[in-house]
Amino acid sequence: MYQSEKHDFESISDLIVEYSPSIKSNIAIALEANKGIDAHTFFDIVKLSGYSKDEMAQVFSTSVKTFSRYEKENKKLGPLRSELILKIMALFKKGIEVFGSLDSFKSWLGKPAFGLGNNTPFSLIHTSTGIDLVHDELVRIEFGDLA
Repeated sequence: MYQSEKHDFESISDLIVEYSPSIKSNIAIALEANKGIDAHTFFDIVKLSGYSKDEMAQVFSTSVKTFSRYEKENKKLGPLRSELILKIMALFKKGIEVFGSLDSFKSWLGKPAFGLGNNTPFSLIHTSTGIDLVHDELVRIEFGDLA
């Protein structure tokens, strides 16, 4: 069971289903990000990703302590952090679809990828552009374009 302060999930797929309306398209992500998302969503993405809180906090250039305080105060995150979290959630959804499992996708995230200039995909997800590059690489893999 995957738990956050606000949600209990039986599986990773349940967590993805919960957020599907917010990540179904770029326009949905933009609109949701503009409103701001609840800080507890950070802890949900930690559960989804399987990375530690500290590793994911570094991705967002924010401390775990700040996310915890925002969650305790029921604050929403600003549009930029909201967008990054939602885009990463969509990226994990796509990665699990392409690789068939979270473990396989995470393994790929940590290995240099030729199509990404031999950078590890995980090293690129700190920015919106980097997330887009990783997503585009997943689409190429999905359709067998590995050159």
